[in-house]
Amino acid sequence: MSSTDGRPVALVTGASRGIGREVAALLAERGYRVLGTSRDPGRLTASQRLPGVAYLGLDLESEESVHRCAQEAGSVDVLVNNAGRSQIGPLEHVPAESVRRLFAVNVFGLVSLTRLCLPAMRERGGGTVIVIGSLMAEFPVPFQSTYAATKLALQGFVLSLRTEVRPFGIRVALVQPGDSRTDIQHHIERIAPDGSPYAAAMAAVSERSRDAVDGAAHPRAVAEKVLKVISEKRPAPVYSVGAEGLTLTLAKRFVSRRQVERLVARKYGV
Repeated sequence: MSSTDGRPVALVTGASRGIGREVAALLAERGYRVLGTSRDPGRLTASQRLPGVAYLGLDLESEESVHRCAQEAGSVDVLVNNAGRSQIGPLEHVPAESVRRLFAVNVFGLVSLTRLCLPAMRERGGGTVIVIGSLMAEFPVPFQSTYAATKLALQGFVLSLRTEVRPFGIRVALVQPGDSRTDIQHHIERIAPDGSPYAAAMAAVSERSRDAVDGAAHPRAVAEKVLKVISEKRPAPVYSVGAEGLTLTLAKRFVSRRQVERLVARKYGV
């Protein structure tokens, strides 16, 4: 254990809301010493702060911030890479800088933080890295091509990394939730210029996406899956969360990519 009091230490990124908050809360309940990150911990209200969780600043767009966070966290037993950003818009209208910022948060910052946490895990002979991805990697939704690209990148990252660090007792797994009942729709970057020829189709996708989130499972289900993965001696490479995710993943084994594409298009009204 990394902590001096014998408790395992978990670093959970994006712990101020949504899935990250639920993961941090559950790990604290189960006896972990939890370090949760937020872009600006000083702005968190008393109600946003979780008991048993110490907050660190982390801006995944800043390599300096990532290094500072890793240094302040020190040796950790569990790293849960949850923090991320979402984006929706017709690719034709998405500025290159917006794409770069999305990858900086969802991929580059995550990779850097993981890289910085590995040496202590390797030297100690064990550790767990969990990456929170998305079923968007398996079933991309129209107008979210850039976001889907980041989540598919994480899938390749996990599948490659887990093999190279396994000899050192480090376990790596990807948890891919479907829709979760979070406030992500209020924080998503929307790119929809007036008069766009894509406006009607994008509006339909946005409406279906909001409806899906409103009727989705609570993010606590994702947290419980993360806890289960951490407790497994030999975790599988990829886990899906939610009944819909399991159904879609199984169906994908028996239908063609073209059929999957049609199912997704029909679901989102395109």
